[in-house]
Amino acid sequence: MMTFFQKMHGLGNDFVIMDERTAALPLTPARIAALADRRRGIGCDQFVTLSAPTKPEASVSVRFFNPDGSEAGACGNASRCIASLIGQETAVDTLTFETRGGLLKASVLSRTETGGAVVTVDMGRPATDWQAVPLARETDTLRLPLQGEPAALSMGNPHATFFVEDLAEAERGPALEVDPLFPDRANIGFARIDAPDRMRLRVWERGAGFTLACGSGACAAVVNAARRGLGARRMTVEVDGGEMGIAWEANDHVLMTGPAQLAFKGSVDLEAYPK
Repeated sequence: MMTFFQKMHGLGNDFVIMDERTAALPLTPARIAALADRRRGIGCDQFVTLSAPTKPEASVSVRFFNPDGSEAGACGNASRCIASLIGQETAVDTLTFETRGGLLKASVLSRTETGGAVVTVDMGRPATDWQAVPLARETDTLRLPLQGEPAALSMGNPHATFFVEDLAEAERGPALEVDPLFPDRANIGFARIDAPDRMRLRVWERGAGFTLACGSGACAAVVNAARRGLGARRMTVEVDGGEMGIAWEANDHVLMTGPAQLAFKGSVDLEAYPK
């Protein structure tokens, strides 16, 4: 039996999306990892499944998986893509998603003729307590005891942001992801502040490596920059795939605005991939 999927991306950060709202699919971590493989599968930075929500206020329940098959708590770029997809399906511009990291609200600001949209997602409140990140031991999350003294927080998934002058330092990402200070591993961001309201960012994503864009990483970087007095609470973040707008609002919620685009639709035989 062939299973329908959609391939979408936010600034080049790409996702395979499968729908389980009517029936569960035979997906396992190994099968997700095989489907995410760019040479032997469909290929993606993250794999996303949709299912029926359990909360009445939610439009859909969403799960995010890294390309190694492990589950992530949040993904900003994927959330914009889901808002574009569900908004087009339901003709509703204000949506609520149920995720492992809690409820996310999204607003479709505009649509394109090519199956895309510009979307704002409320990514919720950043968690700056060391246990919430989480860290392996009690630590000041504003300056971690690592070379470069990054700041850390959780946006539904763990992030550490290094403020650098040279983005070549991003090559430290693989080793830092698995540093013992991060018991659940971490997304490692490298931010260069170009102006009070603008930064250049690269993120080594946990379980995925370097991607063209990381929405939750951009949110974490802006919040951490503001916490350190290095940037404004509202910034344009330039990533390898383009630009997004991040605003840390007075109510402590972080809003992320950027594009979402349909790449293509297809079908695949799941049983052809290992369990």
